Amino acid sequence: MKVLVVGSGGREHALCLAASRSPLCSELFCAPGNAGIADLAKCVAIKAEDIEGLVAFVQRKAIDFVVVGPEASLVLGLVDRLEAIGVPAFGPSQAAAELEGSKGFMKDICKKYSIPTAAYERFTDLEKARAYLQKQGAPIVVKTDGLAAGKGVTVAMTLDEALNAVEDALSGRAFGDAGTEVVIEEFMEGEEASFFILSDGENILPLVTAQDHKRAYDNDEGPNTGGMGCYSPAPVMTDALIETTLERIVKPTIEGMKAEGKPYRGVLYAGLMLTSEGPKLVEYNVRFGDPECQALCLRAKSDLLAVLHASAKGDLSRSSMEWLDDSALLVVMAAKGYPGSYEKNTVIRGLDKAAGCEGVTVFHAGTAANEQGEVLATGGRVLGITALGADIKTAQDRAYAAVDRLDWPEGFCRRDIGWREIARQEER
Repeated sequence: MKVLVVGSGGREHALCLAASRSPLCSELFCAPGNAGIADLAKCVAIKAEDIEGLVAFVQRKAIDFVVVGPEASLVLGLVDRLEAIGVPAFGPSQAAAELEGSKGFMKDICKKYSIPTAAYERFTDLEKARAYLQKQGAPIVVKTDGLAAGKGVTVAMTLDEALNAVEDALSGRAFGDAGTEVVIEEFMEGEEASFFILSDGENILPLVTAQDHKRAYDNDEGPNTGGMGCYSPAPVMTDALIETTLERIVKPTIEGMKAEGKPYRGVLYAGLMLTSEGPKLVEYNVRFGDPECQALCLRAKSDLLAVLHASAKGDLSRSSMEWLDDSALLVVMAAKGYPGSYEKNTVIRGLDKAAGCEGVTVFHAGTAANEQGEVLATGGRVLGITALGADIKTAQDRAYAAVDRLDWPEGFCRRDIGWREIARQEER
């Protein structure tokens, strides 16, 4: 079948790699794609948010199946538009995508269906939000209600930091329309982990666990980002914790969304806090995480495209997935200055040397090729250097060996991806 992957990041590069390996895929397109994706698919200059343009392309090229990568496209209703013209698409409907599109909606679902999460309140009025913060104190968490490209969350360790976050959001200066409402949550103590499942609206297919690193710098310091690296599996997510997460968090959500008249189809990414009281939901993403998707795709032994298609068609009951025993670890190479301002269109060299390292795959996120064929850095998070290994430490060593072969003075990375699990292994 002819397949279109929508998006331009590392997640979409990984999904294109998985699709290209599937015997179901006869022709592969990506809109808009990037310099790395161009080696796997025919890139089409249509932005992921251009719903009309994407629908027209699907009709013109007689695309058989669409895999939607980014959350913005889902929140804008791309899946609904494609299904209206008879083309199956992987991802939730616009109504179901509100689980990520509105943090307030997600929290309300948790409250209604007794899903464990942090206590919270929603605010549109700046003075009321300030008064609440003064009463609650710090540490406390402030989130924009809408999509803010992974940057709308402030884990405030001081009251001043929380007050500034609320003012930046509700004043409209920092996040525009995404910040017209904020969710203020209690601060949860614990370790974070990620868990992925597929659903067809009724059935649930568990995938794998992962652990992301959100802070920009080593030792979990600096501002929050879209993710500076990850590893999979996350051994901290034991079989018992996975079962608890499925029973207390995931299944009530899928059942609740069906009861709300918004059946959930697609991948559901549960961001968890492993507290002393058990796992609690931090957030839902209605698409594969980036960078977690890259690690997941490298560990997949089964045909991932086939199960994505089954999810879209509402027929996951007979589907299963097998995974490599190997661990995968990804290091994000970002432009210096990220998540703030950074220089664009700098040249990245040494990509072939990095990709030649044992067990390594280089995923492109924010890249483009110039007329000379050079690869340019066009985004904040630019590359995902991903390695497979028998354990996390082996994968880490391989990933950083590849990082060291890159020639990109304008880039930086964290040097401690995987540190929690490696420390645990060394203790054992």
